[in-house]
Amino acid sequence: MLTWEYALLVRRRQPRLDESGWELVYTWYGPDGAVLDVSPYGDTALSHLNRAGAQGWELVSVTEDANMQGSAELHRYHLKRVLRAATPRPRLRNLGRAGRRAGTG
Repeated sequence: MLTWEYALLVRRRQPRLDESGWELVYTWYGPDGAVLDVSPYGDTALSHLNRAGAQGWELVSVTEDANMQGSAELHRYHLKRVLRAATPRPRLRNLGRAGRRAGTG
C-alpha cells in the first residue's frame, strides 16, 4: 500500500518593508514541520513548483485566500509524494534445535 507525505508552498504578495512597491515571498512547509523561506530559490511559483517536482513532489491542489485581495494575496500550493519506506532490516532466521550450540539445551 502506498503512503504519502504532504507539503505546502505558500506564495504571498505583500508590501515591501524597506521600499515602495510589492514583493513575492515563498514559504515551504515541509512534512517534517520545517518552515523555510525559499524565496531566494526562484521568483515565480512555476520555478518553485518545478524545483519541488524534481524532488518527487506532485501538485494536488491550489487555493487562494480571497479575503486578502488588495493589500496582500495568498496562494497555497498543496503537494504530495510517495513516502519511501525505510529499508527493512534483515530478519534473523529461527534455526531451531539444529542451530543450538553443543552442550546447550
